[in-house]
Formats: sequence, structure tokens, C-alpha cells
Amino acid sequence: MVTVGSIKKVREILKKMRKKNKTIGFVPTMGALHAGHLSLVRAAKKETDFVVVSIFINPRQFSPNEDYRRYPRTPANDRRLLHKEGVGLIFYPQVRTLYPDNFSLSVEETDLSRHLCGVSRPTHFKGVCLVVAKLFNIIQPDISYFGQKDYQQAQIIKRMVRDLNFPQKLKVCPIVREPDGLAMSSRNKYLSLKERKEAVCLYHALKEGVDCIKGGIRNSKKVIATMKKVITKRAPHAKIDYLEVVDRDTLEEVSHIQGNVLLALAVRIGKTRLIDNMLVSAR
Repeated sequence: MVTVGSIKKVREILKKMRKKNKTIGFVPTMGALHAGHLSLVRAAKKETDFVVVSIFINPRQFSPNEDYRRYPRTPANDRRLLHKEGVGLIFYPQVRTLYPDNFSLSVEETDLSRHLCGVSRPTHFKGVCLVVAKLFNIIQPDISYFGQKDYQQAQIIKRMVRDLNFPQKLKVCPIVREPDGLAMSSRNKYLSLKERKEAVCLYHALKEGVDCIKGGIRNSKKVIATMKKVITKRAPHAKIDYLEVVDRDTLEEVSHIQGNVLLALAVRIGKTRLIDNMLVSAR
């Protein structure tokens, strides 16, 4: 396994791989790796010949009042985990490498970004699209891998791949959860022991919402009200950013549930904002 911070060096290594007819799998991350990230790496290992993982905490997707400075950084452990998984290359650029002086370009998706996290984080996905577009251009993977936990992000990146004609496939892999159901996230490290116990309310609220729909309830307001009760009971001091039933493709809110929908929520437990979602089909 090689760790490289230079764009030129990355391209040289990958050019050699392509000359050997090796397919390239790519997993973009912000580090602080956990089992969710590793599930993406394993999927890439199964389906491609040479796996690249990027580790870059992208300042462009954090607003000034967010946690860029304190976002978990565990480089030694990240390298250890990726070496164990048999990753071929880690791309670990500095901020100035991707955003040199006088950098003035932007990439923005203007439809899917308006919903869910885009309401309270209006500049977030603009930063995500920019860095992912740059990484795709540098790595030029055959297949890239994203996690369902960031469902909206994955949908936006799919749209970007389509609209900008990136010559690659994009795969979205299932959410990896803790034994009690909490979706794995690097930000879970922020939680105190008490907050960690409360945080599982997200999972239970989603499960209750899914059960409501499977039980025949088709009114979104009723499903949302039931989910809200679960959160309030299990974590009375939690602050709900959003709790919605949306179309899984357009991310538009639905009032009457039919076909395939996404239950999505963002909740603050203490000072930590957590997101989660579940797909459900109303038959």
C-alpha cells in the first residue's frame, strides 16, 4: 500500500495500473474510518482490481459555525485499517493541493440539494460536489463507492456523474449499524455515554415509521408524528432538524405514501448532529 499526497504521483501510479488492464475502484472518505467505510472498501475489492481510498477533510463543505476544526482525525489508525484491507493506494492531499491560491471554480447541483440537509446546510452540497468532481477527475475510477447513510449525498453525486458525463459507475452500499442499530458515523465519537444511549432513538424512530407504513398507514403526517414521539420519549432533549417522508428519487416530500419512499431524519443529540434513513416500499 502506498500513501501519496501529490496529484501527479497518483496519476502516474494509476496510469501504470491501467496499462496492466487493472480496473480502479475508488472510495472517497474524510478519514476517522469505521466499519461503514471498510464495507465500501470490501465492496470495491470484490469488484475491481486496484482500490484507491482518499482521505481529505474538505473545508468547502463546512460552514463557519460547523465542526471542521474538531472533525476527528485518526491518520495512523486509518492507514492501519486500510493496509489490513489490502488497499492499493491512499490519496491523502493537503488543502492547498486541491485548493491552490486563487482557486475560483465551483460545482453546484441545484435540484436535489434543496431538500433535507440542504435546508439547514445550504452550502454543504456545493462543497461536496466540488471536491468529489476534483477527486473523480484525479482518480478517474471505473467504479466509485458511497454509503446509503448519506443517501442525499449519494443521489446528488449520481446526478453529477450523469450530468457531467463522468465515465464511471457509482454504487451505493447499505448502511452499517452498531449492534443496537445506531448508524456508524465518524461523528459518533463526539457523543458522551449518555448521549450515545439516546442517539439510538434515530434508529428506533425509523423502524417505527417503517412498521407504520408496512401496517397500512399512508398519511405521511401520521407516520412522522409517530416517529417524533419515539424521539421525544427516548431523547427528550434532542432537537429535530428534519423528519420527513420523501420520494426516494426526487427527495420531494410526499403527503400520501405509495410506492418506494425514503424515511429520513437529522437530529441533534447534545451538540452532535446525526443523520439516518431507511427505504421502504408501500405495497
